[in-house]
Amino acid sequence: MKKNSLIFGFLTSIGAIFFFNLGSHAREPVTPPVATPVQEVAILRMEQRPIVKQYALPGRVVAARQSDVRPQVDGIITRRLFEEGSEVVKGQQLFQIVDSRYEAVLKSALADLHGAQANLIAVKASVERSGELAKNNLVSRQAYDDKVASLGVAQAAIGIAQAKVDQARINLEYTKVSAPISGRISRSLVSEGALVTANQSRELATITALSPMYVDMQQSAGDPTVMNLHAKLAGNAAIPVHLMLGRGGDGNRYAHTGQLKFSEVTIDRSTGSFTLRAEFPNPDGYLFPGMFVRAMLDLGEEQVLLVPQRATTRTALGELQVWVVDDEGKAQHRTIQAESTYHDGWIVVSGLKAGEMVIIEGYQKVRNGQQVRTVAWQAKPAQKLAGAGGT
Repeated sequence: MKKNSLIFGFLTSIGAIFFFNLGSHAREPVTPPVATPVQEVAILRMEQRPIVKQYALPGRVVAARQSDVRPQVDGIITRRLFEEGSEVVKGQQLFQIVDSRYEAVLKSALADLHGAQANLIAVKASVERSGELAKNNLVSRQAYDDKVASLGVAQAAIGIAQAKVDQARINLEYTKVSAPISGRISRSLVSEGALVTANQSRELATITALSPMYVDMQQSAGDPTVMNLHAKLAGNAAIPVHLMLGRGGDGNRYAHTGQLKFSEVTIDRSTGSFTLRAEFPNPDGYLFPGMFVRAMLDLGEEQVLLVPQRATTRTALGELQVWVVDDEGKAQHRTIQAESTYHDGWIVVSGLKAGEMVIIEGYQKVRNGQQVRTVAWQAKPAQKLAGAGGT
C-alpha cells in the first residue's frame, strides 16, 4: 500500500511539471515575421543608338608585287653590284656573269652576217647579168630562174644571220642580271664565283615592292555579314578597312586607311572559307609580307540596341542572359541573342527591345520574380557606351 502511494505521488509531480511548462509556452509573445527589404538595382533603359558598324577579321600582309631574280644564261658570277636590304629600281644591274664567251659568240654571229651580206651582193650581180643574157636568148630560161632562186636563198641567209646576231646580243646583255621591278631587295643567295644556270630553281635574290601592300583575310562562306560584303563589292561600294598592328593584331592602329578590293568567287573545299583582299598604302614601310594583323572593315552607320557586357552572364550552355525589370517592378531573367561586340557592349539582335530596363548593377543579389527598386545607372567615363564614330 505504501509502495502504491509513492508511485502515485511521483506521477502527480510529473504531471504538474508538464502542465506548468505548457502554460508558460502558451503565454510567450509571438514574434511577427521580418519583412524582406526591396533590393535596389541600377538600370539602363534600352534605346536605339547610332554606331559605325565594324567587322573584325584576322589578316596577313602580302606583297602586291614580288619578283625572284634569276639568271637567264649560264656562267660564273663575277660581281655583286647591290647592297643587301637596299632599295633598287627596275633595270638596275644586280649581278655580273662572266661575258667573254658570249662576246665571242656575238663576234662569230656578226661575221656570219657580214659573209651573208657579201654573198647577197654577188648573187644580185649574177642575177642582173643573167637577166640581160636571157633577154637576148643567150642563156636558157631555166638557168635564169635558178639565179633568181639563189637570190632568195641569199636574202634568207641574211635574215638567219641577223637573228643569230640578235640572240647573241641578248645573251650578252643577260650576263648583266638586272632588277625586274623596283623595291627592296633581300640578301644575296649567291656569292662571287658561284656557277649559275639559266634553268636553275634557286633564285639569286628576291625583290619586294613595299607600297602598296595587300592584306588577305580568310572568312567562312556561311557568314551573313560576308555575304553582305559580296553584295556591296558587286555594287562597287567603297568599304574602308583599318588595321591593328602588334602582337595578335591588338596593338596600335595603323595610320593609313585601306580599301577592300575584292573577294574570291570560289570557296576553299578543305576549309569552307574564301579570301577577302584589302589594299593599303605603305609609304613608311611599316607593313612587311607575312605580318599578321587585325583588319576592321567599316560597314556603315546603323541603329542598334547596345547592352553593356558587364550586365550579361552566360549559362552552362553558353547562352547570353541579362536581368530586366518588368512593368510590375520585378526582376526577370532574359535570354538574348547578340550579333557581335562594339566597344564594351553587345549588339543585341533579339531578346530585348527599345524601352525595356536592363539591370546593370545589383543583379547578383536578386532572385527571379523579386520586387526591386530601380535607380538610373550612372556610368563612369570609361564605361560609357560609345555612339557613332568608330571603335
